[in-house]
Amino acid sequence: MERDELECFLLLAEELHFGRTADRMRLSRARVSQLVQRLERRVGAPLFTRTSRRVALTSLGRQLRADLEPHYRAIEAALERAAATARGIDTVLHVGFANPLTGEIVMRATEALRVSHPGLAVEICEVPLADPYGQLREGEFDVQITELPVREEDLGAGPTLLVEERALAIGSAHPLAVRESVSLEDLADVPLLTIAGNVPDYWLEHHVPAHTPSGRPIARGPGVTNMQEALMLVAGGQGALLVPAHAATYYARPGVAYVPFADAEPTGYGLVWRAGDATGAMETFAAMAREIARDMTRGHSRRAATGALEGDRERPPTPRTGAGPSDADHLHQGSIRAHPAVVPR
Repeated sequence: MERDELECFLLLAEELHFGRTADRMRLSRARVSQLVQRLERRVGAPLFTRTSRRVALTSLGRQLRADLEPHYRAIEAALERAAATARGIDTVLHVGFANPLTGEIVMRATEALRVSHPGLAVEICEVPLADPYGQLREGEFDVQITELPVREEDLGAGPTLLVEERALAIGSAHPLAVRESVSLEDLADVPLLTIAGNVPDYWLEHHVPAHTPSGRPIARGPGVTNMQEALMLVAGGQGALLVPAHAATYYARPGVAYVPFADAEPTGYGLVWRAGDATGAMETFAAMAREIARDMTRGHSRRAATGALEGDRERPPTPRTGAGPSDADHLHQGSIRAHPAVVPR
């Protein structure tokens, strides 16, 4: 039995009127008659009695309707559930973010999905600095946007969304604080705060390298578990911390200077999830996050280009301490860009 025959039969059994059935199916009356006749030939007996005044089901028609209708409704419901899952709707997605920049991507994606996929609810929460993958493994997050690289066998990672330059957070009284930029070799002259917690060795080396590129040892300072604790120690002269460039805006505070690196590899950000647990909702969120990251990259590029054309040398110098949220665009110029090899798709 063809689906259009089945649908036509059930609608006509409900309406008992060829005109209304044709309107609901958006077909002509002649086409509805053809479908009914084709089904009756398939069954081998009339399913409806037709007069100039009324249409009625035969006893065989009533029996067929009773047998078919529950199965047809179940098939329709199953198809709708599958389509809903594929579109990522009627689902709550728990998303983690590693820092304010990734949080901004998540928030913008959430707002956009509220319009395009109103059935997809997104709940967000910050990923702990001292346990970058624990909550994801335990199922508290479905997916998170975090710093790359990720080299966990049980976790999957998507393409790089964007990359950002890095800076050194250091006490404003330290001699390096007045420099226009620092190099990785300068880290031999200041202890780095370490991250205390459940962190992989490669992740710790990315944030707290043990040696400079030439092999000089880098001293380790006190261990910290969150950013506010780290900045208190930095301001107190207990050590320095490698941070993404946006920290100068989001974590501005007295006693802490942010000095850009001249030679450090930028930090990349990407989506991470439990391997094998990808869902339609996650794919929907990932597509929106890529679009948001692309827009943010383009926006920063446009502002940087405009500033160059207008003559950046005429602007006041960028503050490295005490900058407020209004300085975000200026501090970010040139610091955020698309990955050269893996551009957001």
